[in-house]
Amino acid sequence: MTRILLVDNHTLVRAGIRSLLEGLTGVEVVGEAADGREALVLIKERNPDIVFMDVAMEGMNGLEATRRAVKSFPRVRVIVLSIHSNEEYVSQALRAGASGYMLKDAAPSELEIAINAVANRATYLSPAVSRQVVDDYLRRVSDEEATPVEMLTPRQREVLQLVAEGCSTKEVAQKLDLGIKTVETHRTQLMERLGIHDIAGLVRYAIRQGLVSPER
Repeated sequence: MTRILLVDNHTLVRAGIRSLLEGLTGVEVVGEAADGREALVLIKERNPDIVFMDVAMEGMNGLEATRRAVKSFPRVRVIVLSIHSNEEYVSQALRAGASGYMLKDAAPSELEIAINAVANRATYLSPAVSRQVVDDYLRRVSDEEATPVEMLTPRQREVLQLVAEGCSTKEVAQKLDLGIKTVETHRTQLMERLGIHDIAGLVRYAIRQGLVSPER
């Protein structure tokens, strides 16, 4: 029996995927989470084999949750769910440690194919993801290039996302249980590392990297 955890900030999306999964043989949905932090807690509690992970979620996005999940729970396999098929999004997910990348408009039959592939330690990409994406990713890995966001510390990435979501310094401090001066230091350091000099620039950067939704 393959144990599945669903992570998406939309209740109806989770319900739809759960309904499809429950129609498959040998699959058990062991839990649902609405954000990255909740996902990490449930991974520890429910011990899933595979996590279907949305990307754009408040508080902690799916890419950051994926990085932490595969580091803390090496046996867990993550399949990222996204509406984006371009190379930048796919490569970021794979570099974060995802074992699969599935488009949200994929055919329902893809779910079983993706689960079987990932359960057998293979990497699954939706057919709509072009071969060029794979080639670009493999070239980047071979060159051992790290993107600027990957060079940030986990705490700096958390601060970046919360700032981009519109949180004030005080709100970021409260959410992360940090002092205001500590948050200001993290913000200054990530601005220096990214070469960005204002909050608006951080917001635009976070949107380009898929850390927050452009609708914000």
